[in-house]
Amino acid sequence: MRSSSKNNAINIINRIASLGIIVGALCLFVVLSVFSGLIDFSLSFSNTIDPDLKVTATLGKSFVIAPEQEQKIKDIEGVAAFSKVIEERVLFVFNNKEEVTYLKGVDSLFTNVSTIKNGIYQGEWFENNTVQVVVGRGIADKLSIGLLDVNNVLEVYVPKPGKGAIETPDNAFNKSILVPSGVYAISEDLDSKYVFADFAIAQRLLEFKPGQVSAIEIKFKPDADEEKITEKLQSIFKNKITVKNRAQLNDALYKMLRTENLAIYLIFTLVIILILFAFAGAIIMMILDKKANLKTLYNLGAEPSDLRRIFLLQGTLLCVKGGLIGLAIGSLIVLVQQHFQLVMITESLAYPVVFSLMNIIIVLGTIITLGFLASLIASSRISQKMLE
Repeated sequence: MRSSSKNNAINIINRIASLGIIVGALCLFVVLSVFSGLIDFSLSFSNTIDPDLKVTATLGKSFVIAPEQEQKIKDIEGVAAFSKVIEERVLFVFNNKEEVTYLKGVDSLFTNVSTIKNGIYQGEWFENNTVQVVVGRGIADKLSIGLLDVNNVLEVYVPKPGKGAIETPDNAFNKSILVPSGVYAISEDLDSKYVFADFAIAQRLLEFKPGQVSAIEIKFKPDADEEKITEKLQSIFKNKITVKNRAQLNDALYKMLRTENLAIYLIFTLVIILILFAFAGAIIMMILDKKANLKTLYNLGAEPSDLRRIFLLQGTLLCVKGGLIGLAIGSLIVLVQQHFQLVMITESLAYPVVFSLMNIIIVLGTIITLGFLASLIASSRISQKMLE
């Protein structure tokens, strides 16, 4: 690994091949770290609203939670807080402008489960037992809503449940007047999705019975066991509920991010494969350069398989060495960006990166595996015919 060949051209080829492995490992690690940062950055928006666990009905849009079931949820180890929620798509009208989106009625414990208050950029969270609501920035822009505007009120219309013919429009909807007290801004999609209101308002509009809810949202304590909590919840509700974590609530987003991550990994792996073609060529050049020495070893009793293992081991160790050097440089770049934020997207937002042990394992595993295969292919050139 350390010795040089008498042929200077071979030395140059070896250095170029080794440099290619270092750069390949460096680039793959940096790109994976950047994409890990972008994934965390993208998911941070939905995490502002989404709970650790969300319990919904397996059949239908709602279910009933009894007081004793609430107490059992409180007693589950690992549950920090939970909130009852009523959620439904409804019609909002403001100054003859209309928007169909979700009304989310939440109880007083909701802010213990969600960090939505951190997303309010104008006004404040609504007061309990009032007609105040908090709207998304996208909804506020579409309807041109002002805060605490008593002259122009926000109206909400919800279709009445039941059967039979509708005789007049007034009999078709439950209606309420709302007063926006705050506007939240998280992301473009979420800002146009929810209007948060007091639980009692949503309960009245949808004519829900006492204890009837659309969902229960749960926040974990640190080091909580998600699997055990899910099992206990299913036991409390006799397996008539569906329990989803954040990844399952944002299944489409997670799938998209995982697919993009895999695509980027495969693209850079292809680049490394092309680099290792040059590396395999360098090993073949070394074999040809040492042909006389190999014949001597063969005449002394060495088997061709023993000679192949020499170059297989040499090539694999060179890949390990190059991979470790590339990872060391890449780790330094990622850590510097993570702590000192040298590369910026905007004046206030640094390019997100995440230093992950998993990315180190992926890069090192990729380099070693592909390097081993390249060395195996190159060392197979040593044959009985060549030695004789």
